[in-house]
Amino acid sequence: MSSEVAPSPILQFPGAVAGLPGSPDAAVAWHYGDPLGEQRAAVQRVAVVDRSHRFVGSITGKERLTWLHTITSQHVADLRDGRSAENLDLDLNGRVQHHFVLTELDGTVWFDTEAARGPELLSFLQKMVFWADAKPEAAPDHAVLSLLGPKATGLLGALGIAGLPEIYEAVALPGGGFIRRMPWPTADSFDLIVPREQLASWWTRLRDAGAEAAGMWAFEALRVAALRPRIGLDTDDRTIPHEANWVGGVEEFGAVHLNKGCYRGQETVARVHNLGKPPRHLVLLHLDGSADARPEPGDPVTAGGRAVGVLGTVVDHYEFGPIALALIKRTIPADAVLEAGPCAASIDADSVPSHDEPQAGRLAVEKLRGR
Repeated sequence: MSSEVAPSPILQFPGAVAGLPGSPDAAVAWHYGDPLGEQRAAVQRVAVVDRSHRFVGSITGKERLTWLHTITSQHVADLRDGRSAENLDLDLNGRVQHHFVLTELDGTVWFDTEAARGPELLSFLQKMVFWADAKPEAAPDHAVLSLLGPKATGLLGALGIAGLPEIYEAVALPGGGFIRRMPWPTADSFDLIVPREQLASWWTRLRDAGAEAAGMWAFEALRVAALRPRIGLDTDDRTIPHEANWVGGVEEFGAVHLNKGCYRGQETVARVHNLGKPPRHLVLLHLDGSADARPEPGDPVTAGGRAVGVLGTVVDHYEFGPIALALIKRTIPADAVLEAGPCAASIDADSVPSHDEPQAGRLAVEKLRGR
């Protein structure tokens, strides 16, 4: 199955500027002429973002949840109708292979992920079915739009629903599809998974109701500021969940549940959580905006000429200026003088996670040793 994504019909609307050719967002609008203003709209008012390049799939069958529970990192065996979650597929060494968002609604698990990774994720799921009553399939006839902003409540009439769902909750939309609430990239974030044939009509309906057009530039800037990684851009082939803010169950806005049965990669997750610390962690970098050139995702982050990390998403934020996500060695102090590719960089101290909390495994070992 090809991961090629056809250009979105929304690109035909006035002002739409497509993402750079070859980029993950080339098939949708990067902005509509005012990228920083679009970010303000998404934070202060309400904006709609075309994310129809996401890969959408579905899983049906009576054992869809219990089966999915056994092969992924999230606790979904008893996920109730109208509930969503983030989930990971890990390899045997606990390294992240896929990140996806799922919603259980009316007898079907819907999931969406990055376009380039969707076919591989679907192939993995299909190979793992064996004798379970579960049927994973692609759903190219569905597409994703996102609503961002505190004034989304003013769109209830256009949405055709009585009220907006709570975080990780979902409700059906009239005419097919559903709307779910997410905890990122802003405090008021909603994904609409709608029939693809209705994509343009939904866009027009929401715009007519007051939602402002915003491109993926706005979504990405707010995501980076919220310290939410995007697989393949902010992760590499060595990334484990603890490094990327993905640990935490359904109620904790994470993608890894720490109290569930066995799944591939669980040993690494348990060992780091109970006994160790992640070798790297995801941090927010502030970049020198006066530099002649900008760094690129994948560029090394160095300290005194020594490589200490790797750069992820780089984007201009409407308040913070040029910022980026980076996986940095855990031992690097927050006040370290860094370089990211061709420009100076500094770590946002508030983004550095604490690794000082007592670990159950360490406490047990010390108790046995009489400490």
